[in-house]
Amino acid sequence: MRRFEGYLHGINLGGWFSQCDHSIERYDTFIKEEDFKRIASWKLDHVRVPVDYELLLDENYHFLEEGFERLNRCMDLSTKVHLNMILDLHKTPGYSFDDGEKEEGFFKSKTLQELFCKLWEELSIRFGRRKGLAFELLNEVDDPADKDIWNEIALRTIQRIRLHSPDIPILVGGYGHNSAEAVKDLLLPFDTNIVYNFHCYSPLVFTHQGAYWIEGMDHDFRCSFPLSGKEYGRLSKIQIDNHFLDPGLDTEELIGKEYFRKLFKEAVETAEERGVPLYCGEYGTIDRADPEDTRRWFECITSVFDEYGIGRALWSYREMDFGLIGTHYDSIREELISKI
Repeated sequence: MRRFEGYLHGINLGGWFSQCDHSIERYDTFIKEEDFKRIASWKLDHVRVPVDYELLLDENYHFLEEGFERLNRCMDLSTKVHLNMILDLHKTPGYSFDDGEKEEGFFKSKTLQELFCKLWEELSIRFGRRKGLAFELLNEVDDPADKDIWNEIALRTIQRIRLHSPDIPILVGGYGHNSAEAVKDLLLPFDTNIVYNFHCYSPLVFTHQGAYWIEGMDHDFRCSFPLSGKEYGRLSKIQIDNHFLDPGLDTEELIGKEYFRKLFKEAVETAEERGVPLYCGEYGTIDRADPEDTRRWFECITSVFDEYGIGRALWSYREMDFGLIGTHYDSIREELISKI
């Protein structure tokens, strides 16, 4: 399988320009130049930068020059320390992976879809010929029923980007919150600079144990790793809405490397058949999990990434309930960094 060279080992800068209060203070203080230097010292090759449309558009959906300038400074900081960067549109008018954002209508509104295309066209005009930059169209499409219209929107957007940026890598993910299962249903590659993108937090009942934002989850719930697939399945049915249940939890065997091989197999085969690199834009474990359990989960999933040559970015650098530099990870941080 083709590898996404320059984007094999990275980390997310979640919470800076996305999933935040969008205040000037947040933009100015959450991530600074010293953070880029620290990440570069870990010998990683890229950062993934989630961006909500509020950074770039005002309430009337006019472009905000200051937001584009902030993105440009972010790219400059990355370049300065020899890190590549993925610009991930985490939220667009009318759609967010987070139901709490109350963004609706994107997949049914030609107006909102055209706004999406125009935003990406503007980004491509401004930044699309920069070296060491990739574009990720949209974070975590959810409903499988939207897969066909999403492929149509993605194709139109790629065509608009290509008018100004003939060579920039463009990442496309699918339904089920960028599930590996959805890769087979993504549009055929427009050209040789398309990358298929998925996310992996499986088993979710382990990686998101006690998560306050998951409806029905007991905030005091804890579980260990590894357990058998059937045990994770049983716990999932108690703790997680059926909408978020993981596939493949029907085995008496302990969840480990073979589980992840099977989980990624179809996506890998699709990418190989189509000559497309495969990339995991998010993976990680909540800071409520036991550190040693986290270390074991991390060893399993990253070893399979390496086996298949899958590039990836850990979620996340700071805070966001997954922040690698938080004190929760003190005892295992160096080992995790060596495997990112």
